Amino acid sequence: MDGIWAKIKATNFFKSIYRNDYPDTPRSRVQVILNSVLLHLHPVKVPKSAVKFTYTWGLGGSSVLMFLILTITGVLLMFYYIPSIPQAYFSIKGLETNVTYGMFLRNMHRWTAHGMVLLVFLHMTRVFYTGSYKPPREFNWVIGVFLLLITFLLSFTGYLLPWDQLAFWAITVGSNMAGAVPPAEYVGKYVRFALLGGYEVGQSTLIRWYTLHVIALPLTAILAMAVHFWRIRKDGGISSPGESGDVKE
Repeated sequence: MDGIWAKIKATNFFKSIYRNDYPDTPRSRVQVILNSVLLHLHPVKVPKSAVKFTYTWGLGGSSVLMFLILTITGVLLMFYYIPSIPQAYFSIKGLETNVTYGMFLRNMHRWTAHGMVLLVFLHMTRVFYTGSYKPPREFNWVIGVFLLLITFLLSFTGYLLPWDQLAFWAITVGSNMAGAVPPAEYVGKYVRFALLGGYEVGQSTLIRWYTLHVIALPLTAILAMAVHFWRIRKDGGISSPGESGDVKE
């Protein structure tokens, strides 16, 4: 077996995929990190104190896990949901009563969404409490605030899709609040019109919020998270307790 494995590793095809030897030395470990698209997002070295569970509480990674679960369950829900006013509510009720594990799927998506909102908020609280927003990480803090806003919007737009009484009055109140953006006669009314797709809540409203929820906001979140992870890498990795001074590369 060792001879066969040696011949496989000697092929050009194998070398085109794995450009480094097995990472059993400090140098080879560094090369693996630098030559990998996914692993390159991480710094080559991370201080031991920065990855202690009692320091990070795993809140950032847990938030990403929630997003992955929401993406998977959301795609599955799209097979059954119909973004039409006469059918949206009944498609959700049919999912719960006629589809095997349909109620479990919907509840997993809903409770995971609540969990993501809570975890992102706690993650930002931890970052603020430990001073991880200080130089040179100010820009990444701004990205984190933007991601928190996207998380709120994802939660709100998903809340509207069942198109029940709660959803109808939520979008009514929300659009009226947007319509009050000053000056209302020049800005607010156009914002409200854009959100509703017209002058009143209707089919255009549902389609717009559905598109925001399944396409625009998730793609924006993915892009912002990629930049967020990249900035962690460029800023010297996860901040350490008692860290001070600028990070130089």
